[in-house]
Amino acid sequence: MKIIYGTGNKDKLNQVRSFVKTMGYNHEFIGLKDIGFNEDIEENGTTFEENSLIKAKSIKEYCDKNKLNYTIITDDAGLCVDALNGQPGVYSARYAGDHAPQDITLKKLLDNMKNIKEEDRTAMFVCVLTVVLQNGELKTYRGETKGKIAIKPGTMGKLTYGPIFIPDGFDKVMNDLSDEELGTTHREKALLELLDNLKSMNY
Repeated sequence: MKIIYGTGNKDKLNQVRSFVKTMGYNHEFIGLKDIGFNEDIEENGTTFEENSLIKAKSIKEYCDKNKLNYTIITDDAGLCVDALNGQPGVYSARYAGDHAPQDITLKKLLDNMKNIKEEDRTAMFVCVLTVVLQNGELKTYRGETKGKIAIKPGTMGKLTYGPIFIPDGFDKVMNDLSDEELGTTHREKALLELLDNLKSMNY
């Protein structure tokens, strides 16, 4: 079965494909470019659930208009820091402004936490997936990775906040952990639950 994963990001799509294959599922994942979808979606929700749903409905409308009948999966994800009242949250991608470099984004967050004690630097990564089945039914899944914010960044690159996020059970940041050490991420947790449920429904 073909499934649209609602992203135009080739790297993200390849990561999803690799994970799905590793977990033994044979679904074929295609991206927005594969269906000719290039519209800008205004993510104006106040929660991950709302933003994921906004994306799902926009892609579903496009598919209906163009007579495309696929299962659709969309996501919204970000970092929630307890000491910052859940910020950056849904604004994680634009916390320091649209298209801000990684170093500038991390500097802003660390500056905002410079007076926060180590025991109060708890945070979590969140990913919410919305699936639209071919019959139009909607379901939502949520994955979390809990941890804390480091005092200074580790290796730069990869996930924007990966250089400053220390997952529970580790003493180094996410970017300094191998994939084997890190295990299943917040996005993968949500995706695995989603795929298991699709399997139970014979999708």
